[in-house]
Amino acid sequence: MNRPEAPPQLAEAAAPLPLPAVERVLAWPALAQGIENHGRRFVTAALRELLGQWRRELLQGTRSTVPEGEALVAALAARLAVRLRPRLAPVYNCTGTVLHTNLGRAPLAESAVAAVTAAMRGPVNLEMDLASGERGERDRVVEDLLCELTGAEAATVVNNNAAAVLLTLAALAARREVLVSRGELVEIGGAFRMPDVMAGAGARMVEVGTTNRTHAHDYAAAITPRTALLMKVHASNYLVQGYTAAVGEAELAAIAHGAGLVLAVDLGSGSLVDLSAYGLPREPLPQDALRAGADIVTFSGDKLLGGPQAGIIVGSRVAIARIRKHALRRALRPSKLVLAALEATLALYRHPELLAQRLPTLRLLTRPAGEIAQLAQRLAPPLRAALQRAYPGAWEVAVEPVSSQIGSGSLPIDRLPSAALAIRPVRGGRGAGRQLAALASALRQLPVPVLGRVSDGALLLDLRTLEAAEPFAAQLEGWSEPAPGAGSARSAP
Repeated sequence: MNRPEAPPQLAEAAAPLPLPAVERVLAWPALAQGIENHGRRFVTAALRELLGQWRRELLQGTRSTVPEGEALVAALAARLAVRLRPRLAPVYNCTGTVLHTNLGRAPLAESAVAAVTAAMRGPVNLEMDLASGERGERDRVVEDLLCELTGAEAATVVNNNAAAVLLTLAALAARREVLVSRGELVEIGGAFRMPDVMAGAGARMVEVGTTNRTHAHDYAAAITPRTALLMKVHASNYLVQGYTAAVGEAELAAIAHGAGLVLAVDLGSGSLVDLSAYGLPREPLPQDALRAGADIVTFSGDKLLGGPQAGIIVGSRVAIARIRKHALRRALRPSKLVLAALEATLALYRHPELLAQRLPTLRLLTRPAGEIAQLAQRLAPPLRAALQRAYPGAWEVAVEPVSSQIGSGSLPIDRLPSAALAIRPVRGGRGAGRQLAALASALRQLPVPVLGRVSDGALLLDLRTLEAAEPFAAQLEGWSEPAPGAGSARSAP
């Protein structure tokens, strides 16, 4: 009996797919160098992924043929390049935020980069006292410098400022009460709140005063036998204005010490110099808080201080000794790379006359707006030419004044005059937002991604933090077409 013919779609699905065998492709001479450079297993996995993608597309009907020969090798090379690209890569920060948390905050000084490189290359005396030959404390690497710069009796370092606050509270106030003003219950990035830090340290937070006004008598009235510590938190990432009152460190220190308690001050941003001397708004300094009587001051290493991510704790010898003995300290300690970068950064503060030249953070914050505008005028022509090549007739470029911000919660309402390359669609109106988003995506796909911000119907490339102008311009000159997968940034007809 004759069997019925299979339906056409089943017959088509049963037909062999025009895909080469993996082992046959791997034997091609064109792949020999790639296999030698990256390993047979890695190349094989990428090839299987590529062929698997084409197989799915053939079965779905979205592909009718597959590349062969040189075209297949090129497709595989492109996939390998994507897989080999580092996930942590340099970018151009044109967002207008100098200390951008998502972009690593403070760029390091050259001396700090050199110190980290040296520490990576071989053994260093991280926990070795070279004078005695005995084991030492790793934070002694920077303790003398921190005490010299802040006037503290002692200092220690952990891996970030949240950890510094956590360790301080755990060591000095676990299972006891900490008094803090309601107006200082800050939330930092990632919804990380001061009450959460208190709870994590095992301390009981007691709020005093009100959101806008807290007085000395509020603290004094809240002290009980369970109280261990008074805490003052610098509200670096917001500002309460109007009918306000707060208690200064000197008055708080008198209240705390009169009751036999500790005063801890969290400054967050960590400026070590009076920024008003550089034409910037003044931020509170750890040395001021210590002179006012604070027993402990905590601040960041990677914000206004301009160093690596670190949490710095300075204060009295007695308080720091208690913190050093706590079990959490080992879990929160920094690596040799952080300490190498921090030591080199702190050393720059010994020469304040050259600080604005040698410390990138301060150099970027103090760049004159006129200098930035001149840079924008130089870069506008190559940007226009690049956009014309990639998207003919779609975009216009202008140099416009803008305002940069310091970032990372530092001086939240203060702005820095700057200049930007403003990119707008020639035909705006409906769909302009999608065009700007697609163009922003295309710029992020460049070999060195360019990150800007969309505002007022334009993609703004704020140039305050752009110091490598020549490589930036060279990359634009080599940009002739939209990056694959970046979406359409052309204006609608």
